Amino acid sequence: MSSWNDNKSWMVFDSINGLTIHGPGHVDGRGSSWWKCRMDHAVVANNCNNLKINGLHFENSPMFHIVINGCDRVAISHIHITAPEESINTDGIHVGNSKNVYIDHSIIATGDDCISVGDNSYYVFISGIICGPGHGISVGSLGEDKSLATVETVHGGSGYARDIRFEDIYFESVDHPIIIDQYYCNGNGNCGNHTSAVKVSKVTFKGLRGTSTQEVAINLACSETVGCTDIIVENVQVKHVESGIDTISNCINAHGISQGPVSPPVPCLS
Repeated sequence: MSSWNDNKSWMVFDSINGLTIHGPGHVDGRGSSWWKCRMDHAVVANNCNNLKINGLHFENSPMFHIVINGCDRVAISHIHITAPEESINTDGIHVGNSKNVYIDHSIIATGDDCISVGDNSYYVFISGIICGPGHGISVGSLGEDKSLATVETVHGGSGYARDIRFEDIYFESVDHPIIIDQYYCNGNGNCGNHTSAVKVSKVTFKGLRGTSTQEVAINLACSETVGCTDIIVENVQVKHVESGIDTISNCINAHGISQGPVSPPVPCLS
């Protein structure tokens, strides 16, 4: 562990154009000693353009496995990321302050988000992902500077999250499969009620299927003051991992449509 004292991240690629990291290969972070702490990440790409990562297996990062920050034109494909379900903060891939990011045909099973997308990110395309166990694919937490299909915004945030599509995703044993959560608390002590909120609109969940470890499989918890608009839930099937237990949905101030077979039903959407 002493070798980490002066190095928050294991491998950092900074301001490189045209970098390709190609497998086969295996990156084992051996991070179990750090999961109760807040260590940093295994592989980080900062301010890189035309970046490609493919064909690698990443496992057991001390924190996030792959971080894409401030990058443009990124393609990540055919990778395998694993960490124990009980490991903390072991996101598979985190994207922040980046644009034109493509993530596809990969298997991600961790103790936290399979993929998370943070502030100031545009044109992020995610497809062909097998996700789970873990918290899913998340957009957030948004609205501050710094589960499967999830949009999280912090209390009192500002700005917008819009034109987001979660489509054709298969998942297994996910804790919170489909969420819009505008009551997310990041633990910084500023978690009281606020009149401002990130405006969430034009979010589509289409062709999602899999299993949930929790009874509430679809949770659209939108701000009571701002609300969410143009939400679409289409052709979604989420069953509980245990036979005999039905899944349910929950809504707060969410507006939009539900179409095609949707299970569990979402009564708040017309």
